[in-house]
Amino acid sequence: MSGIKVFRSVKDVREYRLQCTLRGESVGFVPTMGALHEGHCSLIKESLNNNDVTIVSIFVNPSQFSPTEDLDAYPRTLDCDLELLSVLKNDRDEEENSSRKVNAVFVPTVSEMYPSGISLDVNEQKGAFVSVLGVSGQLEGRMRPQFFRGVATVVTKLFNVITPTKAYFGQKDIQQTVVVKNLVKDLLLPIEIVVLPTIREKSGLALSSRNSYLSENARDDAAIIYKALHLAELEYYNNNEVTDSLELLKIIDNVLKDYTDGTKGNYDIDYVSINHPKTLDTLDKITPGVGAIISTAIKVPNGHGDFTRLIDNVVLK
Repeated sequence: MSGIKVFRSVKDVREYRLQCTLRGESVGFVPTMGALHEGHCSLIKESLNNNDVTIVSIFVNPSQFSPTEDLDAYPRTLDCDLELLSVLKNDRDEEENSSRKVNAVFVPTVSEMYPSGISLDVNEQKGAFVSVLGVSGQLEGRMRPQFFRGVATVVTKLFNVITPTKAYFGQKDIQQTVVVKNLVKDLLLPIEIVVLPTIREKSGLALSSRNSYLSENARDDAAIIYKALHLAELEYYNNNEVTDSLELLKIIDNVLKDYTDGTKGNYDIDYVSINHPKTLDTLDKITPGVGAIISTAIKVPNGHGDFTRLIDNVVLK
């Protein structure tokens, strides 16, 4: 693993972080649940480019799963993830005549992260948890009520352990970035949150660990999701008068229609929504300069007799 330190305990990470502080080094942090792909790599490379030290965490967080979701089925590919991390380096070697690589990976056990234990049933949980009110109950939060409570809790724990200078998140999980930004603001944490654009396949499909569940044909078809969002985005930018959310939602609906009515597919839309970029309030009208988030979650046939739930978004300025 080419010099990457792998830590399993909070104590060991804190001791390592203390040495970074004593050396005056900036620390970039990328939290992940593993099953790493190019989207994660883009975040890690950005950290490598802009920090003295980069730490990645790999932890499948049980508190963001509900009792009806199969926590055990989440892909766990630790050996492959560590191998991938060992070969990543910054993009500025020629300029700096040096090479930065991932310095450390934090791979804690569940008991290390949840000393009081953790049940998937919220009513049975004990200990301290973090809720970010106002931006957690809509969109993904409406479909998965305990999800962002679990995200906010584990991110707070990881921030407390690693105390990064900067932490990196992807735009694909747009509501998560809003939740984390509010968490950092309201808990007065001295951490800069950096959000990077969604990395996409050539077809436009947003990269996700869940894409591995799709057959090749299902993957190709699912590119229609981004096409629909992108056409609404183009209409907003190319026609300054189109600030009515309903008009943009109609564009998306028309593009997806054949895939939701059985003509070309059997997609099941959880939501398509246009929301304020900071408060996530639902918008009837978009104010240019303030902008909006157009986001969607859709269950698509995965080609294996089941459905896979995909999320995507575009951000309007």
